[in-house]
Amino acid sequence: MNHVAEEIETQEESLFEAPPMAEQERMIEAVLFATTEPISLRELGARMPHGCDPAEAMMRLRKRYEGRGVQVVRVGDGFAMRTAADLGFLMQQETVEVRKLSRAAIETLAIIAYHQPVTRAEIEEIRGVSVSRGTVDQLLEMEWIRFGRRKMTPGRPVTFVVTQGFLDHFGLENARDLPGLKELRSAGLLESRAPLGDLPLMSGEAEQEEEATQGQSELFED
Repeated sequence: MNHVAEEIETQEESLFEAPPMAEQERMIEAVLFATTEPISLRELGARMPHGCDPAEAMMRLRKRYEGRGVQVVRVGDGFAMRTAADLGFLMQQETVEVRKLSRAAIETLAIIAYHQPVTRAEIEEIRGVSVSRGTVDQLLEMEWIRFGRRKMTPGRPVTFVVTQGFLDHFGLENARDLPGLKELRSAGLLESRAPLGDLPLMSGEAEQEEEATQGQSELFED
């Protein structure tokens, strides 16, 4: 009887025993392969058996994928499988959708990325001109920006911040990985223009013309 009781107790304990780390890696690998959006360690932990250590398994999995054509990268608070950055040129034929932003949208997006969380009034103060609803709507529809917390100032204005999709699109782990002004100028994105904190002013007439031709700039393309 004692032997039977011990065997039953052992089986019950095994139900709560975490699988081997190699198996935990396989579980995470399977989830990442099947999902298109980055997934957090908390979400992975909720899916995995009791007692698993998703953080340790993720660290081991990322190390195993180092130097491969597909890598496990961190995007914001989540992780995802992505093509190695240096092999992106091989995927050009698979790119069928081209997204283009106007100069107004590019400037607005840059201000939000570098000054987030930022209100519409603050964006307008930096640009020196009003921000059209169409510009903001375009960025929201592309899911590159989203509404942030309301500021604790009179009127409780909403703020804007960049999204995880924005970070994912440009291969950034977080907003701190954004290029500096020197890098932007060397890439020809700023040329001889003022820093992002003091973007050049556009006249009202120039702004209206810019909004009318929205979408014709080819600076940002998928």
